[in-house]
Order: sequence, then structure tokens, then C-alpha cells
Amino acid sequence: MSYQSLLVEIENKTAVVTINRPPVNALNAQVFNELGQVIDELDINSNVNVIVLTGSGEKAFVAGADINEMADANLVTVVNNNKVSRSVFTKIENSTKPVIAALNGLALGGGLELALSCDLRISSDKAKFSFPEVGLGIIPGGGGTQRLQKIIGQGRAKELLYFGDMFDAAQALDWGIVNKVVPADELLAAAKEWAGKLAKKPPVALQMVKLAVNTGSNTDVESGLIIETTCFNTSFATEDAKEGLNAFVEKRKPVYIGQ
Repeated sequence: MSYQSLLVEIENKTAVVTINRPPVNALNAQVFNELGQVIDELDINSNVNVIVLTGSGEKAFVAGADINEMADANLVTVVNNNKVSRSVFTKIENSTKPVIAALNGLALGGGLELALSCDLRISSDKAKFSFPEVGLGIIPGGGGTQRLQKIIGQGRAKELLYFGDMFDAAQALDWGIVNKVVPADELLAAAKEWAGKLAKKPPVALQMVKLAVNTGSNTDVESGLIIETTCFNTSFATEDAKEGLNAFVEKRKPVYIGQ
């Protein structure tokens, strides 16, 4: 796999995808197209069980969308680009593999939306976050108004979206926006450690957990329970389920094959 704006490294069942667009890894049409392509490719790659998404350098994970590109665009272009960006974020959210965001620096606007589309978020202690769009006369268009409120509630979400104030990693952890904060020089190692643990787990079971949680969050409890039952039955029918249960009874480590 070769990309102009992404670096991709696959090792130990983990794919590390680095957005590489100096100086601040701003999102433009090319980045979105390549992100969509790489997620599609990794989703069907049997050598990948987990995806880690990060940014190059120490300054930014993704410092938002490319404002120069947006400022020169007409409404038709913006509408089309917005369709692509929302599609890519949804593709990441619904990937069959767990996706971990390793937030190495600024995650602003579209960068924070990208992080919110991932399953888990580990932050550098130097990272900072905000939704500055209202100050530019626009609003988030990549799912930020929807995913943020599901994580932190409407009141706090409106506060962050209305004012656009910057907040740090400690505050993001307190609000539940990130799962963990680590020193900057330990970030990628921490993300790979989590990825390594997940990569050893049965892939279908992880996929069914993700499907049950993501789909169930958009419906009522009773419908969510039906979804959970279907996902449970699917996972129970796998060879990995038999292996996991037998390994427990036999007091040995299971060996999963992804089937």
C-alpha cells in the first residue's frame, strides 16, 4: 500500500496509520480519499486485527481541515467534500477492526471529529483539543455535533461547540473524551500495547461487541437487546468461541484463528 499523505506500517497484527501532511496534518480531499481507501484495505487484510491512527510529528494529530482549501471552495464543492468526510468518519467508526486513536498533539475541528470516530483514544499529555468552527462562521460537519454529545452529554457538548475554547488532555480525560493520558514519549508504545492485547483476542467477538455497542446506541433498549442477542449468537457459532470455552475448562491459553 502506497499513499502520498499516509504512512502505513503493519506488524504483529497491528496496522499503524500515520497522517503525514506537515506541518499540522490538516485534512484535505486527498487525505480523506486515502483514509477511506486504507480503511477498506485494512478491513479485509487477514494480517491486521487492530488499527492505530496517529499523526506525524509532535505538534499535531490533526489540526482540523485545510482552511485554505475550504475558503476557495464554492457550495457545491463543500457539499461534495462534506459527503466524503462524513463517509470516511463513518467508515472508521464501523470498521470491523478496533481503531485506536493515538493523539500526539493538536486535535482541532475535523481532527477531533476524526478521533471521536475511533473506538478508543489515548492522548499525549501535551495534546490539546477544541471545536473552533463557530468562530469561523460554520459548524462541525463530520459528525462532531452528534458523536460528541453521545460521549459527554448535550450540555457539555453545546458548551464546547458554542465557545470553541481549547482544553487539555487532563480535561479531555475527565470528560471521557479520551480513555487514557500518557507522557508524550510513551504515546505510540501505549497505543501499540493496547493494540497488541486486542490483537490476541478473537476477532469475531471484538467485531460483534463493536457492532452491538455502535448499533445499540442509536436505538431503544429493547431493540438494542435484540441486536446484542444476534451478535452473541454469531460469536457463539464461531470456532474461536469453542476454543475459548474449551481452553477455560482445560485451564490453558486459547489459540484463536479468527473463525
